[in-house]
Amino acid sequence: MDTTQLLLSVTLSVTTLFLIIIGIQLIFVFRELRKTMTKINAIVEGFEKIGVNVENGFNELTGFISGFKVLFKLFHILGEKKNAKE
Repeated sequence: MDTTQLLLSVTLSVTTLFLIIIGIQLIFVFRELRKTMTKINAIVEGFEKIGVNVENGFNELTGFISGFKVLFKLFHILGEKKNAKE
């Protein structure tokens, strides 16, 4: 075997071995990334549920305050009518 062919064969074999090792490591990295993304997705969904609950709470509070405004407006109108009769 010629020296050039031997050097090319060794270089090709070492390169192939390195690429196989890198490929296996990439598989492990992608598995970990998938697990991490799943956990992050669960956390984001939890925050989204909390946000929706807070939003509903604010909407209920706003409705409650609007009810008081209407009630006070009604008292004001009735008070004006009572004062107008006197």
